[in-house]
Amino acid sequence: MTGRPIRIVVVDDHPVVRDGVAAMLSSAPDLEVVGQAGSGPEAVDLAAVLDPDVVVMDLRMPGGSGVDAVREMGRRGLRAAALVLTTFDTDSDTVAAIEAGAVGYLLKDSPPETLVSAVRATAAGETVLSPSVATRLASHVRAPARSASLSAREREVLVLVARGLPNRSIAKELFVSEATVKTHLTHVFEKLRASDRAAAVAAGYERGILG
Repeated sequence: MTGRPIRIVVVDDHPVVRDGVAAMLSSAPDLEVVGQAGSGPEAVDLAAVLDPDVVVMDLRMPGGSGVDAVREMGRRGLRAAALVLTTFDTDSDTVAAIEAGAVGYLLKDSPPETLVSAVRATAAGETVLSPSVATRLASHVRAPARSASLSAREREVLVLVARGLPNRSIAKELFVSEATVKTHLTHVFEKLRASDRAAAVAAGYERGILG
């Protein structure tokens, strides 16, 4: 392993679950769990002090919800990216979390290797959504019928975004500049009425653009 490990704060109100997730992540050589929290407010305070790369956030906690914590982290301008890890995939939970600023959303029944990969992707600024979450989210980002269809290149860009590739990797894959990728993404967002990468991917599933 080279370079600094990805620093993580794990947030869950159940100590056994929290310890289990922390142990699972710590087993990866490039991941380091630097703190644990049992509520949303505690998570925000820890993130402010420890400056982690990723906060793995449960949603429903008696001491303060994960959604509120994600929103507060954004309001404070904290650097950490939020990856939701929860048992809930209802419309209200998924949409609220993504709108609050969560970069990814996984369910707790995800395999350990999926969680490890998701943390790495989240630290790199990539969008990670469980398939069921993407499907639920899609119903809330339906574009009007008058919206223009994507061009072939815009569709290619969206497919690569759905694979979790950052702009730089997409540019390499398509042999174009990062500026060109950003322009295509801007058009994709406009056409799909999406505010960010996660919403665009969800809309892509909804429209059948993504398999």
